[in-house]
Amino acid sequence: MIKKIKLATLAAALLGVAGVAVAQTPGVDLKGTVGYVIDQRGNVVKDPFGLCWRTGYWTPALAIEECDPDLVKKAAPPPPPPKVEEPKPAPAPAPAPAPKPAAEKVTLAADALFDFDKAVLLPAGTAKLDELAVKVRDIKLEVIIAVGHADRFGSDDYNQKLSEKRAEAVKAYLVGKGLEPNRVYTEGKGKKQPVTKADQCKGGKSKKVLECLQPDRRVEIEVIGTREAK
Repeated sequence: MIKKIKLATLAAALLGVAGVAVAQTPGVDLKGTVGYVIDQRGNVVKDPFGLCWRTGYWTPALAIEECDPDLVKKAAPPPPPPKVEEPKPAPAPAPAPAPKPAAEKVTLAADALFDFDKAVLLPAGTAKLDELAVKVRDIKLEVIIAVGHADRFGSDDYNQKLSEKRAEAVKAYLVGKGLEPNRVYTEGKGKKQPVTKADQCKGGKSKKVLECLQPDRRVEIEVIGTREAK
């Protein structure tokens, strides 16, 4: 602990004997208030343990680095030099947008592909598939989806299987024309999605009614691919 002593008169006398200017004496403010005991040479008096002697007028405002380093405000370190940012490289040009898939949907009448209640392709049906195979060559093929449908005659289970067989027959023919099997998908909808309205084609299984229901017996083929920009 730093020792205190109320010897303001003694300190002032020592200052006068030393002839040291008040403004230049450590621990003395501009008003002449003495915070530490000063010897004749203007040095702070210390005890045998190296501790400074404070006067009764000492305040933290009179603290000096030599005696009370913890109470003396340290000068703030100089600010670091401004950081020079390196110029950022120019952004790479954006890649050209990929061509958007061009979808082409083709609906083929079932009676042009199959006999009634059959899943065997007819010559008229193969001709339509030949036309489709030629069109596919002009695009980058992604997938072909063949969906078979049936009319209302027959049970749900029977028409479901019949619609699947018709779709598989279309796939087999297209694969025979050079299309990749893993790009041709088949699905059967049975009689769930008729084209005719409920009030149309009324009556039993007559020739007239079967002809009326012809739009329901169909295979829909959806071709999805991309066309190169010209």
